[in-house]
Amino acid sequence: MFIHIGEGNIVKSEEVVAIIDCELLSSSTITEEMVFNRRKEKQVVETEEYEPKAMVVTEEVLYFSPLSVATLKKRGKMQNTLDKLDDYSEEMEEALDK
Repeated sequence: MFIHIGEGNIVKSEEVVAIIDCELLSSSTITEEMVFNRRKEKQVVETEEYEPKAMVVTEEVLYFSPLSVATLKKRGKMQNTLDKLDDYSEEMEEALDK
C-alpha cells in the first residue's frame, strides 16, 4: 500500500526502510554522511516551505517530511489494518443488484 508523507509525496509502504526524527539527525555522523551523499546524488526530496520533522528513508530516495514520526507511524499502521480487513465489496454489489 501507500503512505502519504506530506507535501504531496506518497511512498510505497514496503519501500520504507526507516523513519527518523529530524532532531536526531545531527547526533549521528553516519546519518549526516548518508544525507550528504544522497544530496550529492540528488536523491533527496525536501521542501523549504516547512521545517521537516521526520526523514523517511527508502532504498532510492530520502524524503524530508513535515509530519512527525508518530503521525507517519500511525499512517503506516492504518494501512496494515486496512490490508488485513476482509473485502466484502463483491457480496455488497450482489446484494444491491437483487
